[in-house]
Amino acid sequence: MSGVTRFEDLIVWQQARRLALEIHLASEAGRRAHDFALVDQVRRAAISVASNIAEGFERKRQSSFAQFLEYARGSCAEVRAQLYLASDIGWLGPDECRRLKRLADQVGELLGALHATQLRTR
Repeated sequence: MSGVTRFEDLIVWQQARRLALEIHLASEAGRRAHDFALVDQVRRAAISVASNIAEGFERKRQSSFAQFLEYARGSCAEVRAQLYLASDIGWLGPDECRRLKRLADQVGELLGALHATQLRTR
């Protein structure tokens, strides 16, 4: 990660932050806001993606960063799984669900690529 000195500079962190915001906004509206358990869980999982990227980066060791990228990727998969449920129960329409899943997929792909890079540079 030559040239990157702050986690805020990482494209993957920026996209994970965007994912958390989009999940938060999508879970505010209408009856979905009253499904406290699912709303809380999907929000926490989305927040966890960006938080794990930041925490791992700040540990200043490649092995720690790689491990936290794995945690972030797991949280990203959790977000995707919860989006399916949100769609199944009807609090996300098909278009909104597809849009959010696409964003979560993009974050997951970025995490996978960065993780592979970390493993190669050990």
